[in-house]
Amino acid sequence: MRIASIGHAVFAATLVALGILGLIEGGFTVIWQPVFDHVPAARPLACLCAVVSLACGLGLFWPRSTPLAARVLFFYALLWLLVFKLPLIAQAPLTEGSYQYCGEMAVIVAGAWVLHAWFATDADRRRLGFAVGDRGLRMARVLYGLALIAFGFSHYFYLNLTAPLIPHWLHAPVFWAYFTGAAYLAAGVAILSNVLARLATALSALMMGLFLLLIWLPMVAAGHISAFNWGETYATWVLTAAAWVVADSYRGMRWRGLDK
Repeated sequence: MRIASIGHAVFAATLVALGILGLIEGGFTVIWQPVFDHVPAARPLACLCAVVSLACGLGLFWPRSTPLAARVLFFYALLWLLVFKLPLIAQAPLTEGSYQYCGEMAVIVAGAWVLHAWFATDADRRRLGFAVGDRGLRMARVLYGLALIAFGFSHYFYLNLTAPLIPHWLHAPVFWAYFTGAAYLAAGVAILSNVLARLATALSALMMGLFLLLIWLPMVAAGHISAFNWGETYATWVLTAAAWVVADSYRGMRWRGLDK
């Protein structure tokens, strides 16, 4: 196996799980949504998404296939972002949910981009030098930072949906909704400005993981099972794994500085 980091292994295993889930359900798993039924060949396209997730996830575990798997996953996720997610902003530029959907896929693209930059072959460096190496990592981090800003604003625009999700034992749900929204915004700005970027990325990944552990998994364990709860559980799991990969891309850099 050729595992660059724990985040790499978790992300790969997550993709495998999503691929299997997609094949079992026969539809689009949460990271590929929303795609409407009227889209031509929607069902075969959903199957393709599941196959890509499964194949790339498995491929990321083996040395010979890792560069190809990372490349395919990156370009497939990027194409999905451009074709199915960005048009949502064009259709509803004043609706924050459009940016939220784009942000979710942007985090997946960022995680895949980091892996592609890490495992780029000599051919990749010749043909796509701008997307690999240190430059590729920086672009992936910028994309991740923009996604965090979209997440932060969603906490404010959809306060009526966010606050009720806060566990009762934490009290002051409105405060925590505002606080986590501000944390996303601060992390996004830190990453874009490259000031405290490593710390911001690590803390944002940790926060996503805490959302999974403190909100969604307890809901499912308590029997509050619905399509929405399952979907958010899967989405948070995938986003945490992808964010972990982006956080791993800062290895060797100072926590509080700009230089290595």
